[in-house]
Amino acid sequence: MAVSCSHSSILFPPSTSSVGFNRFPRLQTLRFKSRNVYQKARISTVSASSSRSLEALIFDCDGVILESENLHRQAYNDAFAHFDVRCPPSSSESLNWSLEFYDKFQNLVGGGKPKMRWYFRENGWPTSTLFESPPESDDDRAKLIDTLQDWKTERYKEIIKSGSVEARPGVIRLMDEARAAGKKLAVCSAATKSSVILCLENLIQIERFQGLDCFLAGDDVKEKKPDPSIYITAAEKLGVSVNDCLVIEDSVIGLQAATKAGMSCVITYTSSTSDQDFKEAIAVYPDLTNVSLKDLETLLQTIVTAA
Repeated sequence: MAVSCSHSSILFPPSTSSVGFNRFPRLQTLRFKSRNVYQKARISTVSASSSRSLEALIFDCDGVILESENLHRQAYNDAFAHFDVRCPPSSSESLNWSLEFYDKFQNLVGGGKPKMRWYFRENGWPTSTLFESPPESDDDRAKLIDTLQDWKTERYKEIIKSGSVEARPGVIRLMDEARAAGKKLAVCSAATKSSVILCLENLIQIERFQGLDCFLAGDDVKEKKPDPSIYITAAEKLGVSVNDCLVIEDSVIGLQAATKAGMSCVITYTSSTSDQDFKEAIAVYPDLTNVSLKDLETLLQTIVTAA
């Protein structure tokens, strides 16, 4: 039986930017299921013949260990301010992506450079300190995008290293509980290895990072999530059955990767993923504050019994 938890707070604060969501009809076409879909328990579809015990706990990074999207948004906005990017060019202030806008946008367009290119194509190429008039040639547009992305990436690293960013609630405690109980621990992220290492060394500390039984990033597999390769590879490296692995994810893409690998998955959602369809998860939580290792072990036992 699946377990769910509702979040009573407002997940999408009012926008402080002049960028209106109604200006982007393609974004308005996104439709997400109501959070209420998780208010009632669901029956798992796991086969009763598939005996499961928790032997390995596998964490995604971005969204699970680190609520990263708002930090990426901050880094983009800092880059826009640094280069005085004005889009459209008639704007009186530098471009600023609001939280409400970015939560939807980052689920529509993946990757930093594609995000900016898409946005500028839709709203007009901007003026900036790099180009006094909007760039017209492909080379100049590429230069603008490359420069903004490089500066944004360095700014993101500065934010992570600043000491002001913490792991999401309950993550470190749950890792320590699993380690103390003799469970294997892994982190599997679709992000680049250097980015994930930076996050883990600063958020869970170097000792915990070096103590992981398995660490895989997007560089380590040919296909990225929702392809299950990263989780199948993790099970092989851990030396455990996929039946005995439990994955903690924050998005439906990660959920699909885990379930396709044959693993059970728990969701700890963020503001940008809260309305996605998590019906295949065995539990859905706003965060891991009140989730113990014993709770997760009971979940695996319960889904087998229910089936």
